[in-house]
Amino acid sequence: MISFELGVEDLADTRFAISPLSETVLSLRVLRDPGVSALHLPWRRSVLGRLGALDTGLLMALVADRLTLPDFLTPRPTAFEPAFEDELAVVRRTPPGTVRRDLLAAHAPDPLPAALRAVVDGPPARDDAAVAGLRDRICALLHRYWEIAVRPVWPQIRLVAEADMTYRARQLARGGARLLFADMHPQLRWEDGGPRGVLRIHRTIGGYEARAAGRGLLLVPCVFAHKPAPPVGPDEPPSLLYPSRGVATLWPPAPAVAAGVGSVPARATDLADPAGHFGPAGPLGTAGPAGPGAAQALVPLLGAPRARLLGLLAEPLATIELARRLRVTPSAVSQHLRVLYAAGLLTRARHGRQVLYRRSPLGEQLAAGRP
Repeated sequence: MISFELGVEDLADTRFAISPLSETVLSLRVLRDPGVSALHLPWRRSVLGRLGALDTGLLMALVADRLTLPDFLTPRPTAFEPAFEDELAVVRRTPPGTVRRDLLAAHAPDPLPAALRAVVDGPPARDDAAVAGLRDRICALLHRYWEIAVRPVWPQIRLVAEADMTYRARQLARGGARLLFADMHPQLRWEDGGPRGVLRIHRTIGGYEARAAGRGLLLVPCVFAHKPAPPVGPDEPPSLLYPSRGVATLWPPAPAVAAGVGSVPARATDLADPAGHFGPAGPLGTAGPAGPGAAQALVPLLGAPRARLLGLLAEPLATIELARRLRVTPSAVSQHLRVLYAAGLLTRARHGRQVLYRRSPLGEQLAAGRP
């Protein structure tokens, strides 16, 4: 178990970041073991045919049998959304001794794979140059892999991560640290302790206790994470890479296309079919906490498209993200959002360059079927 002791000043300095490098490195687990997350199987199938001449043997050697990864490959983000190349530059500056230590620790107690063994297992004084060369080859390989496998879908990944951060920030504002961590992952537990609290991460491979001591807490949502990942040692400032919400919306199935009908509706009136479906995202009653009964009851009042939107907006989402989830055009979604907002069923707020919509108190009552 790993524990972070956080004071009031540390909670006040709780920040979020997005890491394209961490997403890229953690996606290697899905390539190696598709059972890690069935939700990513559509992405995995699309990527396997495009890896071509990449040295997949070296890529897969980075992932241990127990699915651990070398810590030096996921450095702490130094900005809200650092560029992939900037993060990779940090990895390139990793000392050979740290590279050797992290590779051995990731694979322990198993021996290193053949792709790593000849370089890493030699005497340190003799092989530092060889380890540095291996580090640089890994970085070059990760850059090519990012271009092929992750960069094309990075806009979708970023939108999901930003939606998660918006939700978490709201949880923190509504209920403090306890509510912030309440549904982040079953392995996380927050314990109040007067002026200080303790965040406990259970079922970790190693264990330590660390005091934040004014260094704050950095939270990094990651769509390819399957469990929380704190730093491997207590000397690093407290940070937590954790599984992002909304992963199931990333890779929707291809829409069914009727004869003579395009795959993307052109008008808002095309969004709903007679069965009450809104695009290929699924039946009307599948979204939102109110459940199928309350959602279906809204169809005669609002129409299927607007009822579907109201069900999705239990959390703040941007127009482009709603359009992506529903596989329709943003302009089609915007027409319905304007109507729901004018009726007082939605609120909206600007977040950077986006406008986020979510249900208003009246919309919450309506979605829950309350008078």
